[in-house]
Amino acid sequence: MSSSSSQIKLAILDDYHNIASKHLTPADPSKVLITTFNDTLPSYTHPETTDAQRQTLVDRLKPFSVLSTMRERTPFPGQLLRQLPNLKVIFATGTQFETFDLKTAKELGITVCAAPGKGRTDGKGSGTSARAKMDIKKGGGHPTTQHAWALILALARNVAADDANVKSKQGPPGWQTQLAIGLQGKTLGLVGFGRIGALTARVGLLAWGMKIVCWSENLTQEKADKLAEDVGLPVNGGGIVGEDEKTFKVVSKEQLFKSSDVVSLHYVLSARSRGIVGAEELQWMKDSGLLINTSRGPLIDEAALLDTLRKGRIRGAALDVFDIEPLPANSPWRTENWDEEGKSRVLLTPHMGYVEDGTLRTWYEETAENLERYIEGRELLHTID
Repeated sequence: MSSSSSQIKLAILDDYHNIASKHLTPADPSKVLITTFNDTLPSYTHPETTDAQRQTLVDRLKPFSVLSTMRERTPFPGQLLRQLPNLKVIFATGTQFETFDLKTAKELGITVCAAPGKGRTDGKGSGTSARAKMDIKKGGGHPTTQHAWALILALARNVAADDANVKSKQGPPGWQTQLAIGLQGKTLGLVGFGRIGALTARVGLLAWGMKIVCWSENLTQEKADKLAEDVGLPVNGGGIVGEDEKTFKVVSKEQLFKSSDVVSLHYVLSARSRGIVGAEELQWMKDSGLLINTSRGPLIDEAALLDTLRKGRIRGAALDVFDIEPLPANSPWRTENWDEEGKSRVLLTPHMGYVEDGTLRTWYEETAENLERYIEGRELLHTID
């Protein structure tokens, strides 16, 4: 593919930490004019987005022929793509883009390129990412797995609440808030059971002997058994269960929510999975249950979850993802007093599941390689059909 002989206009979107700029700005300024946006504008298709906000987004993106995006922080539905006549290429970090209308992009002649996280192909980067080199069976994994467990442990052990209490300058010094929950021998339920779900389950099983149950729409016991082998576990008897019991046991959705002490979501967001956890599923949960979401916010019916937590129906929820990101100042997640007696414990983080230095550095090194190839008129790498 070749760009025109005129200067390429490239916009770096949603670069909260100015990480992308460090990798892309070395490009020849006579050939590429780069503009960096550190903020995120409202999603074009979100029901709460106003017409004025949609127009602001169009006006921001319209001048550029190339966009560099951080995964899905800015969604690209067909309605938006059709209003960007200059757009030729989208460089996106990661590999899954459920909020991109790839069919419309193809129709419009817009090339979408992924960044798979394996490092530059020309040897000029910092090398293959640590994640790509790690052997899963020897402890390798995914950054989201680490964050999921950070949230599970922090919620179970009251880490955030106790930290705030000890540091409090209001009144007498604070101390312990409430009893912690021990995870040993408890049941961990995975909603969505692919690679990340299996890695999350592996930690719970090996570290605390947790019983693992899993469910997703098309999950079979055969697939779950294969995932057990993939992460270095036996198909049967891998935890506290008997030798004839499945290490990763596939159950019904209802059974998972009713039996699990911890429910962790690892589902791909799509039109079918939106709201897959609603009022009914939350009602099925144990009063002592913990709900963890490091996947996508809209998988959970937000109104139903807020109602559940306000009423203290479950022990607590830890969320890394939300319907709207970044969270607006008037979001109930920000404005609610979650310390009020009778409410569930709530732990919130700002979509940090994949935000670690090594991962982002590798993604943007791959993006930089593709930008160089585009400037030189060479074939682009990791294109998405």
